[in-house]
Amino acid sequence: MTPSAVADTDPLALERQVCFALAVTNRAVLAVYRPLLEPLGLTHPQYLVMLALWDHQKSATHDASALSVKQIATALQLDSATLSPMLKRLEALGLLSRTKSATDERATDVELTPAGTALRAKALEIPPAVVDRLGVDLPELEELHRVLTRINAAALAAGALDARTQRWESP
Repeated sequence: MTPSAVADTDPLALERQVCFALAVTNRAVLAVYRPLLEPLGLTHPQYLVMLALWDHQKSATHDASALSVKQIATALQLDSATLSPMLKRLEALGLLSRTKSATDERATDVELTPAGTALRAKALEIPPAVVDRLGVDLPELEELHRVLTRINAAALAAGALDARTQRWESP
């Protein structure tokens, strides 16, 4: 029997595993992002934090321009312990500031600095460069995004992330 015939019949064949396809694709796509983010001085996780802050800044009123660490962690589906070192590094780069919340002494607010806001203009070049380097049509990538979003929502609904800790849990 050929390897592909085995994969067609064996439910444990590596080639049939969604988790494997997602894992190797994740590594490959992040490798595409890496050289594009280097000139900005960002890693991919830091880029995601900046995207969350830029999104919020676009929609926020002047009085509500800060996001709490908890809000960022929720948006990125991370726990605060994972997020905090990234925020410290971005603050050291001068891209954001962290301050104690005026309304909750246990919370920390995060706000873009002028340099962080200005970096958005350079980051606008990244999405089209990624599309170009992947060599996949934009409609296909948009459909992939829709499917992945549905899969993520289903996984969350099935309890994949514990809402209290935002950590992956075993079933």
